[in-house]
Amino acid sequence: MVEPQKRGLGRGLNALFEDEEADFSQGNVDFPAEGRKRDVAGVDQLEPGRGQPRRVFDDGALSELADSIKQHGVLQPLLVREKEDGGYHIIAGERRWRAAQKAGLHDLPVIVLDISDAEAFEIALIENLQREDLDPIDEANGYQRLIDEHGYTQEKLAESLGKSRSHIANMMRLLQLPQGVQGHLSAGEITTGHARALITAKNADDLAKEIISQNLSVRETEKLVADTQGRSQKTTKRAAKSEPKKDVDTLALEKDLSDKIGMRVSIDSHDGKSGRLSVSFKSLDQLDYLLQRLAADNVPAGRLSA
Repeated sequence: MVEPQKRGLGRGLNALFEDEEADFSQGNVDFPAEGRKRDVAGVDQLEPGRGQPRRVFDDGALSELADSIKQHGVLQPLLVREKEDGGYHIIAGERRWRAAQKAGLHDLPVIVLDISDAEAFEIALIENLQREDLDPIDEANGYQRLIDEHGYTQEKLAESLGKSRSHIANMMRLLQLPQGVQGHLSAGEITTGHARALITAKNADDLAKEIISQNLSVRETEKLVADTQGRSQKTTKRAAKSEPKKDVDTLALEKDLSDKIGMRVSIDSHDGKSGRLSVSFKSLDQLDYLLQRLAADNVPAGRLSA
């Protein structure tokens, strides 16, 4: 495993290219470029590498890219590495490869890198993670894989990708959502804001369907989740509010009784005519004393505390 803390992340992916290709990526991956060479590869010699975080490629966007390639060609070479059995694994540039096939091209410019599996994986992930159109769930999975498989921390990811640590953390929290909700997010049926509001919801799947069917805004979604989660608490609060407040006379009577017997006394009445008198005692001795006071000499002393 490549230790990101040891090798550092400095020059960027453009360090792997010639100067005229410096706009290829804004990445910060500082991998050694020894052994790289320019070449031309047939589209049938190329296959996707395992570091591709993107699971779904938009057909419309690929068609637009294919039209551009038909007119201008492939302006930026693909990053590849040689397979043991011949051919190449694509490290960066799978969209161009797919679009080139749509455009009917047979050969593509490539830069062949002599790097390890781990280095190829990290380049592919980071190059793709820097694209703003990446599916939020794919982005979150990419962060998680870099952490799990290559020893990155959220702080190191933030530094490497030029993003805030809170952004990394918030995106990774999306992986706590049920698969159904993740699917809605990936399909663009809900936004990241909707999804974040659902992370703590117990019935997130049902709420997501309600959000989609009613076309709720993020603010409306947050209120829906809050209302759902706080329904039992609100019911309790409403019940408490429905109970009439004790008047000054009742409170005074409670205090007088409490002072006389040395125990907390509570008087509760819903209609002002009938109700309940309750006495709180801390020990059986206190209860025994109260019974003696109530029954005079009819209750033998020590009956409860013996």
